[in-house]
Order: sequence, then structure tokens, then C-alpha cells
Amino acid sequence: MTEPVTSHATTTTTVPPAAVNGSAPPQPPAQAAPRRRRRMGTKISGMRIALIAGIVALILILIFIIQNAHTVSISFLGAHLHLSLAVALLLAAIAGALVMAAAGTARITELRQVMRRDRRKSEAR
Repeated sequence: MTEPVTSHATTTTTVPPAAVNGSAPPQPPAQAAPRRRRRMGTKISGMRIALIAGIVALILILIFIIQNAHTVSISFLGAHLHLSLAVALLLAAIAGALVMAAAGTARITELRQVMRRDRRKSEAR
């Protein structure tokens, strides 16, 4: 009869340090930390954050207007105006935002038309 061979000697392996050239033996994978459940945001919490951000932005704009209250002379296409510097800069920023919004809307419309055309071509095949 043969008996199973059992070894009572325990083997321990040590991992050598990383080499200077960056080649190191593969490390055993670390145990992943337990995942935390993310809290779900609600519509009301998002609205509250947006409201707080809006109030902060209005306070900053109010400070900007108060600090830049002196009058400047503006000439544009033959029109001559005397406005507060802050109002003039805010109007310029609003005009720039409107121009960018118009350009973005035109690009989105163009992309939708291309997608619609490609979808019709693929359905026709």
C-alpha cells in the first residue's frame, strides 16, 4: 500500500526588491477595498446647489458693479454712449455669450441634420 506523501515543511517566498531599471517581479494583486455606495442626488438637492451658486455669482457681480461705477464714453457704429464701466463690460460679456450660444446652436442643428440623413440612408438599404 502506498501512503500519500505529505510535506510538513512550510515554504515561504520573498519577493526581491524592484530593480533599478524598473523591471520587478509581478506583485500579487492587492485586495480591493470594499466599494462605498454613492449617495444619489435628488432634483431638489441639485436645485439647491444651483441656487447657492447663483446667489454667490450675483454677489460677485454686485461687487464688480460697485467697484467699477465710474462712467466711460463708448462709441460703436456711430452711436455714442456714456455708461458705467461695469455695465459696459457686462453688456459685452452677455453679447459674447449670445454669439457663442448662436454658434453652438447652429453646429448642433447641423450635426442633427447629418445624423438624420445618415439614418435615412441606412434604413433605405
